[in-house]
Amino acid sequence: MSWSQAVEKTVTGLGYELVDVERSAGGLLRVYIDRVPGHVYPTGEHEFVTVEDCEAVTRQLQYVLEVDNVDYARLEVSSPGLDRPLKRETDYARFAGQQVQLTLKLPFQGRKKFQGVLQPAEGGEGWQLIFHDGKAEQVLGFAFDEVREARLVPVLDFKGRRGKTAPAPAQPAGETDGGQQQ
Repeated sequence: MSWSQAVEKTVTGLGYELVDVERSAGGLLRVYIDRVPGHVYPTGEHEFVTVEDCEAVTRQLQYVLEVDNVDYARLEVSSPGLDRPLKRETDYARFAGQQVQLTLKLPFQGRKKFQGVLQPAEGGEGWQLIFHDGKAEQVLGFAFDEVREARLVPVLDFKGRRGKTAPAPAQPAGETDGGQQQ
């Protein structure tokens, strides 16, 4: 079993989702985890990854990586952050209805970057992004393999995250709203 398979098996075995793994110069091994909706965790009921979640995964990974004799200098386990990357189609399904920033591999009508609400395509195959181009609401249909990168748009609510509400109006990435840069 490779080191990456060992990491994935350990993280998923503990009930978390493995979002990403990075290995960089200097022996840093960085692991991003997320909670699976509906799963009960020994660290308590929380919507987001906690420090205790990261500690539990770190302890188990240190043991597994030592047993498998994986060479690394430092291990970091963390949440994927508010701008969580969407790496798999299951991520798209999980976060449908939310604001995302999308970068296409090839330009469409002269642009690659879009920001809007992610939805399954009406025909059932592929995905669509509903965005506002400054004049009217537009719909961009796309297939999963046409995307270079997709991330959630961070929701900053200093009074605590509220229940699911209607998504904010979608705008193309980089456009201004009331004189403030997004």
